Amino acid sequence: QVQLVESGGGLMQAGGSLRLSCAASGRTFSSARMGWFRQAPGKEREFVAAISASGLRTNYGDFVKGRFTIARDNAKNTVYLQMNSVKPEDTAVYYCAADFSKVVWPPVEYNYWGQGTQVTVSS
Repeated sequence: QVQLVESGGGLMQAGGSLRLSCAASGRTFSSARMGWFRQAPGKEREFVAAISASGLRTNYGDFVKGRFTIARDNAKNTVYLQMNSVKPEDTAVYYCAADFSKVVWPPVEYNYWGQGTQVTVSS
């Protein structure tokens, strides 16, 4: 199995910045495409961003509009989500996920999921 642990969530004022981290263990991190998802209260889980195993390709959800950046540091087995200009509607539990299938791009299935980290943006 793969263990994914998110961190970096918390309370932030609108317009501020936040960096989420996802530490991976149990498999070769560099072989996995990684993704970020979020789920707001009363809403379905939605795609935020994905990054290829090498970091050469990225993909973002339509709502990001240039505010978020996904990155990875394979030496640290960690994927990041840099969140800038956060808005109250960004309030959600943010999850990271790993895809080891590497069949298509962007990934359509993720094999492992973290427990999530809460991001709350105040007005």
